[in-house]
Amino acid sequence: MSLPVTDQILPATPAPRERVAEVAAARPAPELSIVVPTFNEKANIPILVERLSHLLAGSDWEVVFVDDNSPDGTTAAARAIGEADCRVRCIRRIGRRGLAGACLEGMLTSQARYVAVMDADLQHDEGLLVGMLDCLRNGRADVVVASRYVYGGSAGGLSRQRSRVSRWSNTLVRLLLGIDLTDPMSGHFMMRRDAFEALAPDLSSQGFKILLDILATGRGRLRTVELPSTFRERQHGESKLDSKIALDFAALVTAKLTNDAVSARFLLFCLVGFTGIGIHLGLLSALLAFDLTFGAAQSLATVGAITWNFVLNNLFTYRDQRLTGWRFLTGLIRFQVICVIGAISNVGIATWIYDYDSVWWIAGLGGAIIGTVWNFVVSAAFVWRQR
Repeated sequence: MSLPVTDQILPATPAPRERVAEVAAARPAPELSIVVPTFNEKANIPILVERLSHLLAGSDWEVVFVDDNSPDGTTAAARAIGEADCRVRCIRRIGRRGLAGACLEGMLTSQARYVAVMDADLQHDEGLLVGMLDCLRNGRADVVVASRYVYGGSAGGLSRQRSRVSRWSNTLVRLLLGIDLTDPMSGHFMMRRDAFEALAPDLSSQGFKILLDILATGRGRLRTVELPSTFRERQHGESKLDSKIALDFAALVTAKLTNDAVSARFLLFCLVGFTGIGIHLGLLSALLAFDLTFGAAQSLATVGAITWNFVLNNLFTYRDQRLTGWRFLTGLIRFQVICVIGAISNVGIATWIYDYDSVWWIAGLGGAIIGTVWNFVVSAAFVWRQR
């Protein structure tokens, strides 16, 4: 039997003081988010947080560590600090790798007015964050870059070889993409979050230089200021740069030269395909030397080349979605089937074009393009699909 309205038990209404406490507990987004991509940086995490705490004592800030599932316990170290300090957050990425992708994910989680990016290896000068913040606050710039090569800066923390590569790549980028900065390859910068959000849909998650992608995508619309920076020597951990960055760099620059008409991932896929041609011809020649029939040799060489392409694509093109264990074997089988269908499509399209207009190279090129696009699109969907 229901009680009269006057007798029903109603939820207790918070007292005025309780409501005031609830409002006081609500905290707006910080002014600055500092995004720090990490991999095996456990020893550097507490050092960096302590430095940021002293440096930005008068500012409202947070640091977001984006960790690529480090085996050394980097995520646990960051979260242990975050349990006692809400300014420290950590995103653990599983099945994904890469500096650019980590930076993108961290920046997209921010609700701050400004976002900064820096490494966890303590080589970047965190003291510049104050000057960067001032430049953005007073409206002087949309992006502030820590430059190793502007007057007053130094790249002393780089080895002689890495210093040469850095200067060469910076010069190449300025010439090809028309970016008027001394250090467009810098990994230390700060920008307005609304400016970043406007460009984010067109940025690539591949590669290692997110600033270069931002500047190239902005196409001169971003007001940029450079501040001199001293690049320090690494104290703990290991450098994340390896030989794969050359492919990433070439793919990103080429994609921007084509106004993003061709994705960086597709370019890497094509580069791997070119190496597969050499493997195919080498295997065919070797197999024919063993007196195999041409048909048998061609079939084995095709399987070998497709396997080669799969392994390289898994290592480089899709290394952020890299397949391992049983998934590697099933992925290889799928890739083989997809490429066989692509080869059939290649021949069919080429024959159709040749029948229409008997220019052999146009027909051959048309078939090759269709086959390559088929292999790329279908393998992305059914082999390296996002999990």
